[in-house]
Amino acid sequence: MKIIVDAMGGDHAPLEIVKGAVAAARKRSDLTIVLVGKEEEVKKAAAQCGGKGLPGNVSLVNATEVIDMHDDPASAFKLKKDSSMTVGLNLLKSGEGDAFVSAGSTGALLSAGTLLVKRVKGIRRAAMAPVVPNAKGGMVLVDCGANAECTVEYLVQFAYLGSFYASKAMGLSNPRVGLLNIGSEDSKGDHLRQEAYQVLKEVGENGRLHFIGNIEAKEAIKGGCDVVVADGFSGNIMLKSIEGTASFLGKELKGMFMQGIKTKLAALLVKDGLTAFKDRLNPDTIGGTPFLGLQKPVIKAHGASSARAIENAVYQAEAAVKADLAAEIEANINFMKLDR
Repeated sequence: MKIIVDAMGGDHAPLEIVKGAVAAARKRSDLTIVLVGKEEEVKKAAAQCGGKGLPGNVSLVNATEVIDMHDDPASAFKLKKDSSMTVGLNLLKSGEGDAFVSAGSTGALLSAGTLLVKRVKGIRRAAMAPVVPNAKGGMVLVDCGANAECTVEYLVQFAYLGSFYASKAMGLSNPRVGLLNIGSEDSKGDHLRQEAYQVLKEVGENGRLHFIGNIEAKEAIKGGCDVVVADGFSGNIMLKSIEGTASFLGKELKGMFMQGIKTKLAALLVKDGLTAFKDRLNPDTIGGTPFLGLQKPVIKAHGASSARAIENAVYQAEAAVKADLAAEIEANINFMKLDR
């Protein structure tokens, strides 16, 4: 399997990107990594990864330009045709790779992915769908920022996309799908939420999805569902709230255990548990967020990704390829359209 990695995307590119990609390649000889970026800079970063140059299963494609956060997301990939992102996505489009990973501009990646790789026919919008930790292990949050304004059809398609991803990539049987709302009653929320509820209820009754109804954010975090359906605005607020709470709790726990000799001894006794808890809440553990609905897997890694995050994003890209979501979507697309 061949994974294409944008070596120049992200706050810590190219060093952390190259380190992460090389780490994945060294651990997994069955993976082939294609680094796309400025040749000299990528080689310099590779020299800092130990060993003699790039591993045999890592190749380099030169790209002379970089899309940065100041570029217009909608047109950057057109204006910078030799950017690492544009070149990488064109490689994916032409079949010279199975998936693409980038920590670059979210907007530019969504625009370029949609217009170059293209959506599966019938899908209205691609959606970002991170796996967010909850009390039962994890849940798919779709959408978390790609589509601030949505229609009922978008939300219904997000429900299908999230369900397919939870089933295929996470191995969940009959994943529970909840519509993010301010209450569980069918009368809660604005007109969009109320109408989407009725359509999803009908879809659930027809056996196409395991729709459990409206769900509040607090219940979702407690493990009340496996897939949370939201417009990108609400979903992003939920995601950032979870990330902020996790950071706050981590700092508070550290402060509690560092107060004195007794608490430090207690910390030693629960060290393994605390480490595991911290790891679950660490975004680097997941690595990235897939854009669901595209014809081929495109993974968005966090802009501040470390080498570990990029390594895990590569593994996530591999899982997305194996899940073959595009085929699942194509087989069900007639059920995902609304005659409205």
